[in-house]
Amino acid sequence: MRALVVDHGEAGPIRFADVDEPVPSTGEALVEIRHIGLNFGELRYVRQWPAGAVHGHDAAGVVVRAASDGSGPPEGARVALGLAPYAWAERVAVGPAWLGAVPEGVDLADAAALGIAGVTALRVLRKRSLLARDVLVTGASGGVGHFAVQLASLAGARVTALVGSPDRAAGLRELGADEVLTDLAETEDRFDLVLDTVGGPLPARAWSSLAEGGSIHLVGFSSGQDTTFPSGTLFGFGEPRTIATYGDMTPPSEELTDLLGLVAAGRLVAPVGLRGDWKDVDDAVQALFARKVHGKIVLDVA
Repeated sequence: MRALVVDHGEAGPIRFADVDEPVPSTGEALVEIRHIGLNFGELRYVRQWPAGAVHGHDAAGVVVRAASDGSGPPEGARVALGLAPYAWAERVAVGPAWLGAVPEGVDLADAAALGIAGVTALRVLRKRSLLARDVLVTGASGGVGHFAVQLASLAGARVTALVGSPDRAAGLRELGADEVLTDLAETEDRFDLVLDTVGGPLPARAWSSLAEGGSIHLVGFSSGQDTTFPSGTLFGFGEPRTIATYGDMTPPSEELTDLLGLVAAGRLVAPVGLRGDWKDVDDAVQALFARKVHGKIVLDVA
């Protein structure tokens, strides 16, 4: 079968290859993949995975063989894969902990967009009550950012979305942002929670805008730059402020189910900024790296 595998060469980060058919264990279903969802991190930092391995974590498809031990979804079920290993292939053997059942009325392509981005946003925003809190989402035009803006707004927060340029602000107010900025200097607000996807100098700037008792959650470093805090910046009186890292790759079945339920209810929109065929994956990767896509990239598996 065909799959997208890790390529450490100059032509990378991924390439098509013929690979062996997956052999499910007793607790795994065999899923025919219909759509895959691309993520910045797994493509930009591809050398963290072995060359030649089937790549990708997010996808959606249909169960063609249920797990032999009776666990998980039945044959014919539509499912979303999130944070799952080896997801970018025509068929995948996967355990139920990495699956979410896709409700009627939810497009499988939208379900493929949830995965890492949606689960990351949901897990971070569940760390504290957000009702009537001030939340800052940096890199808000990306996949995690689009979900975070919506979910924070649903939780009752006052949401500020920070983007890199005015042209990346489109649609964020409609998703729930109360304010959209291109520079933190444009506001004097103090934030109870900052969800940062950018890294580099931005977390240090956001620290100075953090309210007493507030927290910055670092969920990405798309800038590729170092973060430096000026001397004395991290000292202060009052209720402690915190910085939290994020790298939770535990199975997301519960969160996928919650997210899919919100999509089915019309309360959450899957931010698909580019839809195409997986044969054009090289063009899609270049568009992702060039910041030409607002939201997620979803590719159809022929």
